[in-house]
Amino acid sequence: MSVKTTINYSPNFSPIKRKSKQVKFIIFHYTGMKKESTSLRKLTDFQSEVSSHYLIKNSGEIVTLVPDLYVAWHAGISFWKNFISLNKNSIGIEISNPGHSHGYKKFSKMQINSLLKLCNFLIKKYNIKSENILGHADIAPSRKKDPGEKFPWEYLAKKKIGYWHNINQKKLIKNRKLQADNSEKKLFLKNLSQIGYSIKIPKNSNLNKAKYDKIVTKTFQRRFRQDLINGIIDQECLIISKNLAKKID
Repeated sequence: MSVKTTINYSPNFSPIKRKSKQVKFIIFHYTGMKKESTSLRKLTDFQSEVSSHYLIKNSGEIVTLVPDLYVAWHAGISFWKNFISLNKNSIGIEISNPGHSHGYKKFSKMQINSLLKLCNFLIKKYNIKSENILGHADIAPSRKKDPGEKFPWEYLAKKKIGYWHNINQKKLIKNRKLQADNSEKKLFLKNLSQIGYSIKIPKNSNLNKAKYDKIVTKTFQRRFRQDLINGIIDQECLIISKNLAKKID
């Protein structure tokens, strides 16, 4: 099995080759720039010091920027479970999209179809667990929002890429905006930690606990409760977090 890509190598990667067993995560990003051409220039510009392994263009074309077994510079300061600085253990996939700052839009069908092909290939090749397929925001909630609430996580999970809860829609709506008490809010954050999110305030951050809790809650909502992103822990968020925490090994 292989995936057709075009090659436009970036100089931004670490020169020491890693072993395939070190690859444990796939991280999705959006490019977050107005023009696709500008994004590609940045990802291949030595001075930018950023890259990813792949870029998926609006047309669905897949561009290889860094070979899989070299460490691309896409995750930055990041945390998930017991992992820190996830560059060394992940494959980064950038998807062309202007992002929240430049007119965030839905991802095209052509992009998602290409993403399915690429991910199926990578999952099989590196034996990547569904729970280790993440967004940039998941691993860096205080810095990032991508790939955001318009990214089709639920659809991808149905195709066995990533994972999703199995709570019916009626139950979710019934519990939406129902207040959670302090003990339930603590349980929600505990569930997030079990899922993999870092619930500790990042070092050198000027955020207080309340602000960081709101940010990490919004991050969770952008992925698992995309209809309402308000940073408020309610009963719907709580039951989703319980359901997901049970799925984690």
